Amino acid sequence: MRLRTHHIVSRPHLLYLAWGFPPAAKSCTYRMLATANSFNRAGWRVTVLTLSKDAWLREHGLDESLLDLVDPEIEVERLPLYREDLETDIRTYSRLRAQRPKQWMKWHRRQDVRQFPELVFGRWYGELVEATRAIHDRDPVDLVLTSAAPYTFFGPALDLWEQARVPFVLDYRDAWSIDIIHDRPAFSPTSRRGRIEQRLMAAAHEAWFVNSPIRDAYAQLYPHRADDLRIVMNGSDVAIGTNRIPLRHPEKDEGLVFGYLGTVTFKAERTRALCEGWRLAGERSDVIARSSFVFRGHLGAGSARGVNAHARIIAEYADQGISYGGPVAKAETAAVYASWDALVLSLVGGRYVTSGKVFDYVSTGLPVMSAHGKDHAATEVLRDYPLWVRNDGLTAEDLARAFIATAELVERASVEDRARARQYAERYERYAQIEPAVQRLTLHLAPALVESAP
Repeated sequence: MRLRTHHIVSRPHLLYLAWGFPPAAKSCTYRMLATANSFNRAGWRVTVLTLSKDAWLREHGLDESLLDLVDPEIEVERLPLYREDLETDIRTYSRLRAQRPKQWMKWHRRQDVRQFPELVFGRWYGELVEATRAIHDRDPVDLVLTSAAPYTFFGPALDLWEQARVPFVLDYRDAWSIDIIHDRPAFSPTSRRGRIEQRLMAAAHEAWFVNSPIRDAYAQLYPHRADDLRIVMNGSDVAIGTNRIPLRHPEKDEGLVFGYLGTVTFKAERTRALCEGWRLAGERSDVIARSSFVFRGHLGAGSARGVNAHARIIAEYADQGISYGGPVAKAETAAVYASWDALVLSLVGGRYVTSGKVFDYVSTGLPVMSAHGKDHAATEVLRDYPLWVRNDGLTAEDLARAFIATAELVERASVEDRARARQYAERYERYAQIEPAVQRLTLHLAPALVESAP
């Protein structure tokens, strides 16, 4: 149930610190979009503090189609927080950077952490605090929701709590004190970061995590806050039609289309294994031999976006039917999925990393082939998905077998199988994950909105 306000109720004010808010072309932007919309629809006045468009363009690029999905009542303030290390105009370089770039980078990284202990982003802390205080001074804030990473965005929420006792919620999504990729502690409790996190966890109204392994790990780290540590999963964006794509019916001699859609964050060795696995599968399967494998999304960030080892490896296998088709606007993702017969899910990390794309993948009702660690947190979502193809490992040989098994599943899956797959995925719709958390906060912090709801 979405809460609606009566016109006589004073609408509480939410300040949302959201680094990758639309039109940022990054996976976190979809969660931030749905979160802001959910609070707005529950009766809150929402102010989003985020990066300016040109600052984000330097990072990962823009998807202007996302702006059409933001509720028009939401106010968005954008700060020109630029990453100097991604600047490609050499005319702006200092003599040190131009002549000794490695020495300049070491110096630059030391400056990153002077204000806040986080590489790259810590230098933004002062500007974020100043902007947050200014918003509260002119329009008092009733709740701060802050989303990481970067964790520098947590700092202003703690500052506003300590200065004005404005309650705040931490949307960790992943984890700060755990290196979720390598499954080890990221820092010690006595370190500068550890001490700041202890202050955050002592003061936060509640904290959100995307899966139970991370939430449970934090409950062990902070047992006195265990009841306030919540799971708010990512989800599929079915509002853009991924759950309504028409299924392809390729001719027998036409071959199938396998697709990967997402930002490539895994190492080039994985790209090589996928491409080599596809080549091997083509030698053993007539279906794969006449099929194609398409990569879509962003390859890398900053000046390396689209021109890097991943792109070179994919180009090497062009004669095997492998290609890179470039980024995809969010509004066009349903059409892209509709042009494919099977999805390749390649992810970094392990038991702590769910990923966002797994939710959109299952919403399509298409066969999903895994290409990630066997103990990956995404298997929590995939475990009962009717059209899931597990992978035995990540070598080219392992992936070749998975490609062949997926092609066989595509050919034998019935219309009823596809319908069951889509039905299974309905539980993971993004708003269905976020709205209960918004309703819980509204009931506790703005009960008048609930009492006035029609």
